Amino acid sequence: MWGVPVSRGFAPAYSVVDFFPIRLVAREMAAPSVLHLRFVRDDGKALDYTPGQFIQIHFPLADGSTARRSYSCATRHDHVIACGEAVEFVASCIPGGAATALFQGMAIGDTLNASGPLGLFSLKPGDANARYLLIATGTGVASYRSMLPDLERLMRERKVKVVVVHGVRTPDDLLFADEFNDTARRFPELFEYRIAFSRASFEAGDSRATPAIAQSGYVQSVLPALKPVPGEDIAYICGNPVMVDAVVELLKADALPMKDIRREKYISLK
Repeated sequence: MWGVPVSRGFAPAYSVVDFFPIRLVAREMAAPSVLHLRFVRDDGKALDYTPGQFIQIHFPLADGSTARRSYSCATRHDHVIACGEAVEFVASCIPGGAATALFQGMAIGDTLNASGPLGLFSLKPGDANARYLLIATGTGVASYRSMLPDLERLMRERKVKVVVVHGVRTPDDLLFADEFNDTARRFPELFEYRIAFSRASFEAGDSRATPAIAQSGYVQSVLPALKPVPGEDIAYICGNPVMVDAVVELLKADALPMKDIRREKYISLK
């Protein structure tokens, strides 16, 4: 699993980065090796962010230095600024990882220092495309979960089509599948949810993949069925750097211009 975004656009130089405490309110295993963490700001203020952005957490290491890790906000955010709104993200469990030990050792109510929001991996107000291709592996799908309210609005207002493609090893590794499936059921003509299992065969009847279109293989193998169309499609790619690079090359081969390919690479850091 990949958990920390690194190759992303940062906020413009004139932006002021906000530093604030966050308090842990809930923690659960979202998958066998992925934690779903819910925090709230602990300073009485709201965290207003654009879906697709990330926050950074700052914590001390045993040698006295300070570590910093970045996590995409997974909160389904509708831009209503409200104090107490959850600050959610998913984090891969890395054996021996400092952040993993931190999250697993925290008690409910403990606080961390954070900063943000940062990043430009978000839907653009001026987009006039006919379809979004949202492609991810592992925890990279968190950004797309946060975009769901905006995507639903765009589907209603201008009938834009949306395809979410999530690459995971096995069905147990799916994240937010119930929410993507629910969106697919409510927008059957506009929203498509596809899953690629790299280390397992899809078993018909698995409720976690219904009504998703599931297949075995890597996410790259899904692209031919999507038939990307230059001038109509905008692609977002988030996750494993090898996957990101491979998908970019495939989209370029389909003549999709680079301005319509938005990417973010995740790596796992200890």
